[in-house]
Order: sequence, then structure tokens, then C-alpha cells
Amino acid sequence: MTKTTGNLANQLLLAMPSIGDPRLGRSVIYMQEHNDEGAMGFIVNRPAEDIVLQDILESLDMPTEKKHDMPVFIGGPVDTGRGFVLHDNSYHSPSSIFSTDGRIGMTATLDVLEAICNSNKLDNALVILGYAGWGAGQLEDEIQDNAWIACESDMDLIFNLDPSKKYAAAMMRLGIDLGNLSAGSGQA
Repeated sequence: MTKTTGNLANQLLLAMPSIGDPRLGRSVIYMQEHNDEGAMGFIVNRPAEDIVLQDILESLDMPTEKKHDMPVFIGGPVDTGRGFVLHDNSYHSPSSIFSTDGRIGMTATLDVLEAICNSNKLDNALVILGYAGWGAGQLEDEIQDNAWIACESDMDLIFNLDPSKKYAAAMMRLGIDLGNLSAGSGQA
């Protein structure tokens, strides 16, 4: 049975210990889109272990004046060969899609990589491969099953905090101490 959760676009979705999918465990996901047709978001706390921006630029034959060691994030298990850049509103492109409050944008075209590599560097940006996606009603069912909890998005948490600290920081925003979480759920 699907329970309405409201629109989660521009929110952070936090994986609960009961998530049951190791690809998503302890994930902090920025929700780009959420509507009756489904949902799409990007994991913002999982840097790739062996990929940096320079690797992507080289694979795209994009010449650069200097090496770019900016980390690349694994945005989710869907379409992992597809690239996205999550960024603040210091960058605008006709292909950018912005949050309802206009603070966070997503661009999936090469022009944003050129902007990152040139002198007009973005103030805040995450280069991401893949995304997390849900079909119609799927995310609502998972929330009802205690797999996820949502909180307000936070620019500093998304773009500036060390990735290894984002999950605990997001949980603390909700007043949840990680030491008090368990993988089981109770019945009231």
C-alpha cells in the first residue's frame, strides 16, 4: 500500500539501517525530482575510490591546462556511465535544471565540465556518475517500510562537508544519534 509522503524534491533522503541494499547503505541523497511518475536523486556522500575529474576529462578527450583531482561521486546504482554535475546557482546553462528554491542545479552537458576546468570555476559543484531512481510509488513504499528518512537540504552539507561526515551530520540535523539506530523496526 502506498502512503503519500509529499514532494521530496530539494530534500535530503537518508538511508536507514534497514535499507537492505548495500549499494545504498548510509547514503545521503539529494532529491532532484519527485512526482507521481517516480523520483530521482544523487548520492552526495560516496566518492569513487579510483576516479577523479581528470579521468573523465581524458575519456571525453577534453583538453585541460592543468590536472583536475576533484573527486567524482557515485550518484547511485542507475545508469552509472552517465555523468551529472550538481552545482549551486553560480552556474547557469540552458540545460540546467534548478531546484524549486533556485539554489541547487543539475547539469548533464559538457559545458558544465568546461566551466569547472576554466577560470570561471563553479563555487560549489559535485561531479557525479549515475543516480538513484524510483518508479511511481516505489519510494513512498520504501519510506513506509522505514528504509528512508527525509530532512531539509543544506548547501554546506552537500557541497563542503567531508563526504565521510555527511551521513552523521544529516542525521544530527534530525536529532538522531547514530549510536541509537538499529536495523530493526518496531510496532506501535
